[in-house]
Amino acid sequence: MSKSKSVFMLLLLFIAPQVKGQTDTNTLKNHVSAILNTRDYRHFMNTPALNDVSEYIYNELNKSADSVYYQVFKINNQSYRNVVAVYDGISSETIVIGAHYDVCGMQQGADDNASGVAGLLEIARQIKDSQLSNRIELVAYTLEEPPFFRTEHMGSYIHAKSLNDSKQPVLGMISLEMIGYFSDAKHSQDYPLGILKLIYGNKGNFITLVNKFCKGKFATRFTRKFKQTANIRTKRFAGPKLLPGVDFSDHLNYWSFGFSALMITDTAFYRNENYHMVTDTIETLDFKRMGIVVDDVVRVLLHY
Repeated sequence: MSKSKSVFMLLLLFIAPQVKGQTDTNTLKNHVSAILNTRDYRHFMNTPALNDVSEYIYNELNKSADSVYYQVFKINNQSYRNVVAVYDGISSETIVIGAHYDVCGMQQGADDNASGVAGLLEIARQIKDSQLSNRIELVAYTLEEPPFFRTEHMGSYIHAKSLNDSKQPVLGMISLEMIGYFSDAKHSQDYPLGILKLIYGNKGNFITLVNKFCKGKFATRFTRKFKQTANIRTKRFAGPKLLPGVDFSDHLNYWSFGFSALMITDTAFYRNENYHMVTDTIETLDFKRMGIVVDDVVRVLLHY
């Protein structure tokens, strides 16, 4: 590292506000366990299980937020609900951080996406009582998974549309989509294009910030700041929306309304063979590295 770059990194650490509390891996594990231990599986046909999870999320967010509410909507005469927590900031420009709590079919979905929701709840604890430069909305979505994926029935579409319709100024959005699975084994990482292994390596031991081309100011700046100060191996990737995986989560709906958005992910099925399988269980998660991802997100948020 050059001398000038070393000085720059020290200055970044010096001027950055201190994070009030580091992530407790036991707390993360307890959140994941609570999300998994609902009555039956939390898929779209099991609204009692979805409601149990959303109530747990609501109660946890209510410990730290300025306000929390259910965003209720109906699909086929059945009520579903997002959970939205608001943290006031100096600016009314809003940063949205979201994760979906539903699963695909009859499986637990520890990585997909209890990991993202647990991360959301830990972010909530750490930003409590902080002086925030921007207004923040933490959102737990329902109906991300099939059969509603890529439809206007997705919980994230409902939320993004509400921001657009109310003309709420939105700085940008971050989707936490599977952040708990890592592997140091060779050839544990795959890609939509084989040539990418030459660039990113063949070990699934990193977190990825996924953007589209023409990603916007927020996604560009957040990605740069995260990469500069990350305490975990971090890769950034920008590609066309047509490339499989680039838009495979809730951030796609914010793109639809012209908001700058990105996804933070362990790359899902390109690494985790338990994706959408009954083997996606709590025992497969790496809570230490998952906690570092959360801390790095908080660090950027507090001095964005």
